[in-house]
Amino acid sequence: MQGTMGTRAGYLCNCNAGYYGNPYTADGCLDINECRNNESNSCIHRDFCNNTEGGFTCSCPQNMIGDGYRTGTGCTEAPIPSGSPQQQPQGLNPCTHPETNPCEYPKYCSDGQGDVWCDCPQGMSGDGRKKGRGCQKHFPIDIVLGVGLALVVTVTTTALCYYWSMKRREARRKRAELFRKNGGLLLQQRFSAITSQGKDSSAKIFSAEELKTATNNYSESRVLGRGGYGTVYKGVLPDETVVAVKKSRVFDESQVEQFVNEITILSQIDHPNVVKLLGCCLETQVPLLVYEFIPNGTLFQHIHNRSPPHSLTWEDTLRIAAETAEALAYLHSTSSIPIIHRDIKSSNILLDENFVAKISDFGASRSVPFDQTHVTTLIQGTIGYLDPEYFQSSMLTEKSDVYSFGVVLAELLTRQKPISVGRSEESCNLAMHVVILFTEGCLLQEIEPHILEEAGEEQLYAVAHLSVRCLNLSGQERPVMKEVASVLNKLRRSFAKEQTMRRKDEPVHKNNELVHEAIPISSLHCSEGSTQFSMEAEMIASSDSPR
Repeated sequence: MQGTMGTRAGYLCNCNAGYYGNPYTADGCLDINECRNNESNSCIHRDFCNNTEGGFTCSCPQNMIGDGYRTGTGCTEAPIPSGSPQQQPQGLNPCTHPETNPCEYPKYCSDGQGDVWCDCPQGMSGDGRKKGRGCQKHFPIDIVLGVGLALVVTVTTTALCYYWSMKRREARRKRAELFRKNGGLLLQQRFSAITSQGKDSSAKIFSAEELKTATNNYSESRVLGRGGYGTVYKGVLPDETVVAVKKSRVFDESQVEQFVNEITILSQIDHPNVVKLLGCCLETQVPLLVYEFIPNGTLFQHIHNRSPPHSLTWEDTLRIAAETAEALAYLHSTSSIPIIHRDIKSSNILLDENFVAKISDFGASRSVPFDQTHVTTLIQGTIGYLDPEYFQSSMLTEKSDVYSFGVVLAELLTRQKPISVGRSEESCNLAMHVVILFTEGCLLQEIEPHILEEAGEEQLYAVAHLSVRCLNLSGQERPVMKEVASVLNKLRRSFAKEQTMRRKDEPVHKNNELVHEAIPISSLHCSEGSTQFSMEAEMIASSDSPR
């Protein structure tokens, strides 16, 4: 360590050449290892640099001579004595001899024409020299990134799986709660009891997921129709069975037991003219009902919306009316417990591919115990079809269905809608309009020519008279559906016989059984100046407006 004095008091200290550090403390100056850096030494071969205190020395590899300094004589190959048995070739490669190979890993040594280069194996880093830093293992960045990414993906996937697992568990819990609340356990018991008694009930309890898949998540493209009680969707089950799924608007939780009773009853109804209930789903807020799919639309569509409007022949008309009447007669008296439909209308009569009629939509229906003749309920039904007696008393009987069926007969006769603003104010209600025209003897003016020509006055009178009987304001005066079905079937047989005779060019004889003796067929013709307005029509008109 050296110190210098200036003109002022004090001193300045420096480390000697070949040292570095703090010269103001004892042992503060440390030796510089010049051999670590080629720029700090002048050796030709850095592996033959020897660090000393305050400096360094250079030497030459084996079989070479010289001082080893770049600024000195350097290193040259030593002359080989003549006649030596171990004479070696010119240009010795130090990497080929363990004594001259300076690398920690000999096979990673390469001759650099006057210098030797050392590398490290994959996964290690350093200068690769025995007298240098050598080779140390390191964690490759690509492995670090790969492991990190895999860890992130694993954690994210685990979190998502846990989230969806919890969500599915919560959904299952909610579905189970809804199933119990909607009477699922009670319905299962009822179905089991039916099976144990040897009775047939093909109804099934569907899961919410099954119907969601079947309807393509209740897609708008699957909507078959909308009504006052809900929406009907077309569904396809896994076995390719096409069904109709009814999604009601509301559900009265206080009526769960009654709902279960009606599902149990409907599941046992097996009539060719009643849409079959295939099952239900109770895992949703509002229970879903699954019916057989009827592909040919409603009677309403075929009467009012189809082109041409007279696509239904009179033979079809009679058959559809008779089939509907037979189905209602079955519901009223033949099924296990009498059922009142309460919403009979042309849009609730479906037609299959063969135009066979099937009554649908039992959303408003009520069962009647055998020991009772009626049930008292809140008023439900469709304007234009609603029984005035039921509207005024809230007492629902099977005759309420008879009245509604009378309106359907009037539709089939006139091809007019039950409520129409196109008619005069006193005749906007079709039921009232038909009763007025029949009473005044003017009904023929409302019947389309092609129907009159095909059916004939006798057939038209019989159906019109039956319709007016069904539309009687007094329920007791209306016929039962069994009688209505019988009359319509007689009309069918009579019409078929007439058609056969016409084809054979035989004279057609009128069937007097079909003509009511009290009113002649001529009453279908409107007499000039006729202004009768029956008490029946007045009562229907007065009941058409809510009180």
